[in-house]
Amino acid sequence: MSSIRISLICLSLSALALGLSSYMTAGLIPLISNDFDVSIGLAAQLVTAFTLPYGLLSPVLVGMTGHRDLKNNVCIYLGVFVIANAACVIVPEFYSLIILRAIAGVSAGAFLACGITASTRLSSNESKGKSISTIMAGMAIGTVIGVPASLVIADHFGWRSAMIIVSILGGMALIGLSLCLPALPSTMIKSEKSRFSLLSEWPVVRVLLISLFAAISSLGMYTFLSPFVSAINKEAYVTVYLWYWGLGGVCGSILIGYFVDDYDLKKILFIILGLLLLSFLGLVLLSRIYLPLIALPLVIWGAVGWALQVPQNNELIKLREDKGDGNLAVGLNQSSVYLGGSIGSMIGGVLVSYGVYPATLPAYFMLPVIIALILLWTGKIRR
Repeated sequence: MSSIRISLICLSLSALALGLSSYMTAGLIPLISNDFDVSIGLAAQLVTAFTLPYGLLSPVLVGMTGHRDLKNNVCIYLGVFVIANAACVIVPEFYSLIILRAIAGVSAGAFLACGITASTRLSSNESKGKSISTIMAGMAIGTVIGVPASLVIADHFGWRSAMIIVSILGGMALIGLSLCLPALPSTMIKSEKSRFSLLSEWPVVRVLLISLFAAISSLGMYTFLSPFVSAINKEAYVTVYLWYWGLGGVCGSILIGYFVDDYDLKKILFIILGLLLLSFLGLVLLSRIYLPLIALPLVIWGAVGWALQVPQNNELIKLREDKGDGNLAVGLNQSSVYLGGSIGSMIGGVLVSYGVYPATLPAYFMLPVIIALILLWTGKIRR
């Protein structure tokens, strides 16, 4: 097996570890609360401690260090991520754990941006999209399959065992990347003013806005998937419906790689956003007929929700490859996704607090998708 192939596998394994670390904390909150004798509300801030630096600080870090060799950045950020998670295993008190989760969050975001860029640098023009989809599939698998598995282990061996799993997976990937990933000299312009000039270019901003509004809908609605199902049938086993969404996410992340390199990106994005819109419509209509019928729109929603970022990241790298700051653009895109998810959750919470019936929420979350479609329609997405 070639060193490039091993490097791509290790990047995907790293993404799996990131997916685990990003989403499993919510399930560990009761165990952590009991261990440190803190309230559930305070323990829940561990989620914010990870996601806020991930979304806001990691692009700044990528921009500040983008002039360095890409391999060095990939290995350093992944190394910090592994060390931070490993340190969580032996942390003596709660507030130290919060600091370590923040360090893990910012290093995870910076690594993912650099890792996606590195995967495209290792690939031919005909397979860049497939390389990105491999990494996103790793994230999806880590989230959909790895998180439930790690939580089962944590229930038997304690929450620290979940951190050990993340550290081992990340450590294995780090060893492989250190040995096999070739040097990838940076082509980023060193001027601080030029380094962040991409935010003044409308084609880049438009892509980021599409990701933002799509995340408001997809991730925002996902936050309320359990209340949505329970509002229709209080006796329903909600976990089954969460798995439908997750199964779609894994399939979408993998399958999109076979299309993004060979077909027009604008058409792909129209199809993805159109299916997202139709899946929300299907949730509203089919849930009124017979709840199990929503399995199909849930799978479609999960598939297109996860698949979207592959063509989005691919387009950003194409837009900025001649400037050498594709990794910064990807980092900003990940921030847009996290920000969109936060905004969507907030919007959903406001709607429910003002009396909107949870079973009708998909209808409200169709509006941001329509805005994303309008943004896509007004722009020219390159092949």
